Amino acid sequence: MVFDYIREEIEELKEGKVFSLIDEDMALKLFKLDNWRDFLELFKLASEVRDIFKKEIEITSTIHVTNICHVNPKCLYCGFAAGTSKEGYYNPFRLTDEEIKEAAIAIEESGIRRVSCSTAHGYGGKEALRALKIVKKYTSLEVLVNAGADLTEEVIKEMKKYDINTICCNLETINEKLFKKLKPGEELEDRIRVCKLVNKYGIELSSGLLIGVGESYEDRVKHLFYLKNELEVGEIPIMGFNPYKGTPMENFPRCSALEQAKTIAITRLIFPNIRITSPSPTIGPELIYFSLLAGASNIATVIPKNYPRIVKGVGNPKVANLDDTVKIIESLGLKPKLDYNKYYMYLKSQK
Repeated sequence: MVFDYIREEIEELKEGKVFSLIDEDMALKLFKLDNWRDFLELFKLASEVRDIFKKEIEITSTIHVTNICHVNPKCLYCGFAAGTSKEGYYNPFRLTDEEIKEAAIAIEESGIRRVSCSTAHGYGGKEALRALKIVKKYTSLEVLVNAGADLTEEVIKEMKKYDINTICCNLETINEKLFKKLKPGEELEDRIRVCKLVNKYGIELSSGLLIGVGESYEDRVKHLFYLKNELEVGEIPIMGFNPYKGTPMENFPRCSALEQAKTIAITRLIFPNIRITSPSPTIGPELIYFSLLAGASNIATVIPKNYPRIVKGVGNPKVANLDDTVKIIESLGLKPKLDYNKYYMYLKSQK
């Protein structure tokens, strides 16, 4: 039985003798599990592996710098870009330097220690670089930037000068036919190019999967092992499809929390010691515990109550509240990664 093998490998993992617990064939078998008893055993094993390497659960907030996207035609599922969905931002915006500063300071004052700065496509990464410079100037937050597939080598080099922590470029799917169907205005090879440039400059790479969009289990396995064998990743977001009204995919079924959790758990067994991220809008803020039970080590798109702007999620308008997220993490016997001096002051300020 594959679970017996994994248990044996976990013992080897504890002694530092192995760095991946399953191969492609085993991963595919695990994806095909179809009963709750097996799901619970899978989640138990994946959480045990997570806990060997990750003693705290990270919390990542967000700053959406601009939603004015130049991809044409637009991605079929996108509810983030201007004009795509009235559930999303819909109206175009571009944060001023002062607005970025205010958001970053509010995030840090809440006790959160990491922020994602994301922009729409079409700026060569310069809008993300602008945000990075501001956040690093006024806070000590760890910064991830997500600028899409048009990030240039020159801007990546500049980001490194400003002590960038992580650059995200999600491939979403490596099924080229499906990629082109979902993202008719983009090319998969452009995203792969950006990922390889991030690796070239020794910056931590985040690159995730968008699941529940018509891909097969074989596609997911192929994608995960592509990340393992062809790229050096420090973070993998697992993003379940969640339809936005008004988009071409508004009637496409939502990816279940269980399916996301299963994918997180299998990813954890392939990548025991990296950051595996569950963005709260894709799992659903009320279902974060599924991700944590399955071995996720980072909950993203978490917004504190002192945040100065209304934030819409990417993949789902709803985002996670910091207070609720901390309670969920602690209810599972896990420890949130926070600056607790700031967090306790933040809690007092909310009373």
